[in-house]
Amino acid sequence: MSDNPGTAALARMLAEAKRVVVFTGAGISTESGIPDFRSPGGIWTQMAPIYFDEFLASEEARRETWRRRFVMEDTFKAAEPNRGHRAVDALVRRGKVAAVITQNIDGLHQASGIPPEKVIELHGNTTYATCLDCGQRYEIADLRAIFEKTGAVPPCSECLGHVKTATVSFGQSMPVLAMQRAEQETRAADLFIVLGSSLVVYPAAGFPQLAKHNGAKLVIVNREPTPLDQMADLVLHEAIGDTMGAAVGVN
Repeated sequence: MSDNPGTAALARMLAEAKRVVVFTGAGISTESGIPDFRSPGGIWTQMAPIYFDEFLASEEARRETWRRRFVMEDTFKAAEPNRGHRAVDALVRRGKVAAVITQNIDGLHQASGIPPEKVIELHGNTTYATCLDCGQRYEIADLRAIFEKTGAVPPCSECLGHVKTATVSFGQSMPVLAMQRAEQETRAADLFIVLGSSLVVYPAAGFPQLAKHNGAKLVIVNREPTPLDQMADLVLHEAIGDTMGAAVGVN
């Protein structure tokens, strides 16, 4: 156990809680080497995002979307779960954490050992692709090989629909089932822990507020202040891996 009083307080809250929900944002993934998309200096400040309707309407936009994705592939493939991910996995295995709601698209929670059914992905997953029409799954490596030969990702082999990473693009509807599950789990929680989210992107940032209003204790671990800090029961502006690892007893 750490001699940090904030970490000790978090450990006590975890010990007392019956049903914990963990909510993760980019901050936990940056500790695994994945760049932040939204923060100052992040990817979206260097290049404008391609909106969903552009992707649907323009072959050029689809090519550029895929070009950007394949440029990122080596980064995503090299990233491994860090101490923060391992701590959350330990809490899931101990029966403390009922669900992990994530804004991240990298699949690192699943890679850490958390059963996929326990991970609620609000923004989808970039580690594979699907047909927008029929849902057929495609692997990124296969699509990359075709793209490098032809300069394009072909339409779906089943129905000729557009193939896209299984992520939620700007302007694309949030996944209904994931949002419903996230709300149910948030309402059922007695402790809601935010890890590495700036809490400025809605509707996702509404879940910590819902948890607090519903009687749960709220913990925020994020390097920078967030708009919800004053609402939280405990705020730690510290590294996620070190904080969670020490509180949970995971190296």
